[in-house]
Amino acid sequence: MVNSVVGNRSKTLDIRKIVIIGGGPGGTACALALHKMATEKSLEIQITVLEGKEFDLERQHNQCVGVLSPPLPSLLENSLDVPFPRDICVGNIDRYILVSAGEKVTLHDKGEPSVAVRRVQFDAYMIEQVLNRNIKVFPYRAVDLEFHDDSVIVFTENESVEADVVVGAFGLDDGAAAMFSRTTPYRQPQHLDSIIVNLPNDHFDQDEYGTSIHAFLPSNRRIEFGAITPKCDHLTINIAGKKVDARLMRSFLDLTEVDEVLYGKNYARDSNTYDHNYYKGRFPRSSARGCYGDRYVMVGDASGLVRAFKGKGATTAVQTAIRAADTIVNHGNSAQAFNEHYRSANLDIFQDLPYGRGMRLITLMMSNFGFMGIALRAARKSPALQSALFGAVSGHLPYKEILGYVLDPSIVWDLMRSIRK
Repeated sequence: MVNSVVGNRSKTLDIRKIVIIGGGPGGTACALALHKMATEKSLEIQITVLEGKEFDLERQHNQCVGVLSPPLPSLLENSLDVPFPRDICVGNIDRYILVSAGEKVTLHDKGEPSVAVRRVQFDAYMIEQVLNRNIKVFPYRAVDLEFHDDSVIVFTENESVEADVVVGAFGLDDGAAAMFSRTTPYRQPQHLDSIIVNLPNDHFDQDEYGTSIHAFLPSNRRIEFGAITPKCDHLTINIAGKKVDARLMRSFLDLTEVDEVLYGKNYARDSNTYDHNYYKGRFPRSSARGCYGDRYVMVGDASGLVRAFKGKGATTAVQTAIRAADTIVNHGNSAQAFNEHYRSANLDIFQDLPYGRGMRLITLMMSNFGFMGIALRAARKSPALQSALFGAVSGHLPYKEILGYVLDPSIVWDLMRSIRK
């Protein structure tokens, strides 16, 4: 039984069964948070996680670069009582090298570094933590939903599960989104496509990459950004845009500035270098419509509540999942409860989305018209501009704060001086 306050009177809501669709960071974090909060209140609830992938066997590739950013470690340890899995980390990321229009600048992280992992291993670890708390994990995909006056029926490939509230943690899965779109006001967020390739370190000097992510803002209008991320025995390379594909990835790898980072100016590339697999993914660039309502709530990518330009998906998935769990346990499962408490808890993300969209458009215009090189040249002598650029490419700072940096008169003056040169 979960207590909720409606107006000035206390109302007891009968929330005993919770079904979570998706076993990634958002789904598992929500299950762990619900279990922790219910235990602290001596509430008896039944949590069921539906996840069709088998992360522990590493049969599926997660279309994610696999960089986990602060405050994720503290969220796991302090909010979920889950140790951060340092043993699966394959390196720290404490600086970004931003490349555009023949210029580059090194941006240092002065705070807690991000860490690179294989996402499938992180997902397997989180599922293990859920199982360790005797939370049910069904290895099935949800295929349909029915909302009734007193319950929700979730149909899977194998059996049906009844719930008092359903949590959508399915990322940008079209099938799961269609289920909710048929029965609720939910509509998927707008998204960018992403193409990922992994290149073995046969020809690369790991010490050369060390703890750096190379981020590219090319003038190609179809590519919004690209990145090279070191992963111990390989490099993960990704590009993102509205309609990127494998051929566009090949074009990106052929860019002079990318080629020089990968192989150096004097390396004779072998034609077999491109014999590798391509992986395609997506990530949101807007909030979803109807991301919560009566007896349902979305978390993570399914909600679109992520950093509007760079994503930072795993961290915000865990943050929104914890906030959803808090709303369910302490306020109920109604549309009013989610509107008053879940939305309020996520105002930091909701309010920053317009600034993120503005920053994205400014960055695209500067890249497409060749002005980004001027900004990078100015940044080499401007610590304030370096902070703004680091916040933008890392996703560490709110975009409202980044725009404040960019519009600072001293930065505008530095940019004007660079243009004159």
